Amino acid sequence: MKKKWGVLLASIMILLLSACSGNNNEAAGDGDEIVLEYWQYFYESKVDLMDELIKEFEAANPGIKIDQTTFPYDSYNEKVATLVPAGKGPDIINLYYGWVPKYVDSGYLQPLSQDVFPQEQIEKDFFPFIDSVKLDDEYWVLPTAVRTLALFYNKDLFAEAGLTEPPKTWDELVDYSVALTERDSNGQLVTAGMAWELGGQLHNWFRDALIYQAGGEGLSEDRKTLLWDDTGAGLEAFTYLVEFATKYKVGEKGFYQNDVTAFKTGNAAMNVDGSFRLGTLATDTPDLNYGVAPLPSYKEEATQSSFWANGITSKVEGEKLDAANKFLEFLTSKDVMERWLEEVGELPAKEEVAFQDKYLTDEKIGPFIEQLPNANAHFFVDETLERDYVIQATDKVVLGEATIEEAYDELVQKTQALYDEYWSNRK
Repeated sequence: MKKKWGVLLASIMILLLSACSGNNNEAAGDGDEIVLEYWQYFYESKVDLMDELIKEFEAANPGIKIDQTTFPYDSYNEKVATLVPAGKGPDIINLYYGWVPKYVDSGYLQPLSQDVFPQEQIEKDFFPFIDSVKLDDEYWVLPTAVRTLALFYNKDLFAEAGLTEPPKTWDELVDYSVALTERDSNGQLVTAGMAWELGGQLHNWFRDALIYQAGGEGLSEDRKTLLWDDTGAGLEAFTYLVEFATKYKVGEKGFYQNDVTAFKTGNAAMNVDGSFRLGTLATDTPDLNYGVAPLPSYKEEATQSSFWANGITSKVEGEKLDAANKFLEFLTSKDVMERWLEEVGELPAKEEVAFQDKYLTDEKIGPFIEQLPNANAHFFVDETLERDYVIQATDKVVLGEATIEEAYDELVQKTQALYDEYWSNRK
């Protein structure tokens, strides 16, 4: 009887150990096969392309298998926070660049190997805003593609209004917006001259484009202090942003659900949006007659840049780490960047790939790429809160709860307090 119990206990222990295995430190699979778990949020064109790329990588690298797992955007960070610390999540993870500080401080990522990815080479190959993911003198992630903002405009609505060219300046953008806006006899908005949805890309337009266009800057060199007020550019940019809704009344929050839907259905004449929108417009509204133009400028030219990037989680080591580095090299190769642009609509992250004539002369891609040298990628300490602060500030003005100056002052104070708290906790 004792012997039977001993065998049973041993069997139970083996089962328990097996259930607790599957961490990121050991190769998994049949024989010598190394299995890497890759995570990204679900965005159909990106997921479909990654499926193709994984097959190509596996064919070129026998013995390495990549399993892709996706989650809805809204639950993505929750899954990471639950599984990565336990070593049960991804080996390679795709994340928004604005999340990098939180991921680093939470111990989710490991710095990129400087033997495999020398910093000098990164800074030579990638656009300068790659610096936004350098923390503690280390790079933690690398992008395959980047996004910039530009002005999307409906050519049919322009023609009806007698407009033949997109606006090039702040003043022209206001004038065009007014001319293109239509309201019914009850004053209800029928066509928005300018889509106005802060939860879309307008908070980025304000932070990384309008402020710089007004002659200002975002953050100090050490990333600890907001510089919006140093020249008054921040208030001027915020005023310009808000008055599309309050003074000129050319757009409304929630019109046709959101800015993307309003533009796709022909109910918004213009929209500030990202290069990633090219793919969805081609799929969802192939007959929409629209154009793309650089963002209208003011004192300076500027646009916003953002990107999703790939990093290696903290518990990956040994042969799995070697394989992960190899996959990351593949994802940042010239061929993959070209495929990403052509199939997803996001721009190559390396200068030599982006600045090819075939892209610069493209009617829709070219306006995004030509702005890349003037693109700014804000260093977020909390991307969600910083976005929400801008939305809350504009809402207060629209609802009459605060003047533009009052709402702006509160926005600056709350954002600066966020940075003060972040840096004080990192000492």
